[in-house]
Amino acid sequence: MSVHDTQNPESREKALVAATQAVRDGKLIVLPTDTVYGIGADAFTPDAVADLLEAKGRGRDVPPPVLVGDHAVLLALAVDVPDYVEPLAEEFWPGPLTLILTAQPSLSWDLGETGGTVALRMPDDEIALELLRRTGPLAVSSANRHGKSAALTVLDAATQLGDSVEEYLDGGTARIGTGSTIIDTTVTPAEIVRDGTLSAEEIIAVVGDIFSAPEPEEPEEPSEAAETESSGEDDGAATAEGTETARAADEAEGATSSSAGNAAASEQSARDADETALEPEAPAAEHGGVLDLPSEPDLVELSSTPTEEDAAAPAPVPTDEDGPGRGSSAG
Repeated sequence: MSVHDTQNPESREKALVAATQAVRDGKLIVLPTDTVYGIGADAFTPDAVADLLEAKGRGRDVPPPVLVGDHAVLLALAVDVPDYVEPLAEEFWPGPLTLILTAQPSLSWDLGETGGTVALRMPDDEIALELLRRTGPLAVSSANRHGKSAALTVLDAATQLGDSVEEYLDGGTARIGTGSTIIDTTVTPAEIVRDGTLSAEEIIAVVGDIFSAPEPEEPEEPSEAAETESSGEDDGAATAEGTETARAADEAEGATSSSAGNAAASEQSARDADETALEPEAPAAEHGGVLDLPSEPDLVELSSTPTEEDAAAPAPVPTDEDGPGRGSSAG
């Protein structure tokens, strides 16, 4: 453990070099900020961040904020940044304002159970900013054990954290002495999750009331031209609809006519069928030959036909052998 006086220009550079090297080696440092003293580690070294949480006696469910040395780093570490965030950063960075944002998902860091968010701040302290420019973003929390008061001097920090920290930078008593104001910008409306140096009125004066739900927008009254256009569209639709209806009616009528014609044809067919049924059947041919020739007269009949001589001859006298009936009429 080493303590470096950064208020002395002759020892300041040596102090910054020692702290920068400790961060690169994955060690912990204590640095002054404008609000309170902080305990820091490389944000992109998971083991160092885990050591930070252990030194404070804090779990992963309370991830540390990240301090940056330039405004531009905000857009590199966060996505889906609301429009009012950049004006706030321009107004209050460097300063006592911490912004919770949606973290860039491609970053290879492990700050704990962040829920995909990151808390960013740019401190208003010359030593802290110079160190951040050399190390890059640092995971930094207040330099105290969990549940204890934040350290306002390097001696307070060393008393609580001891040998868990490699390098201590003494920048004198913290200028502000209270924590930063923390705003969650990942919710709508934005929410102050910790009151700090900046008041809600100071923030609203810069970007408006971001802490109240926006009024619902009134629906716009349709213009006369829009109504006319809409009416024309309605007429056109009605005309088209009428045309379609007429076409459907024609088709229906045609179908009806066709049906009527079919019905009439069917009725005529039925009538013809009935008439056909009433006509007598043609007599069947008595002879099944190809030619329907008259039959030859029987020889018996020809022989029995009386001649002129028979007519002139006297009628025979019947005998007893003829018997009754044959050759006589029934009587």
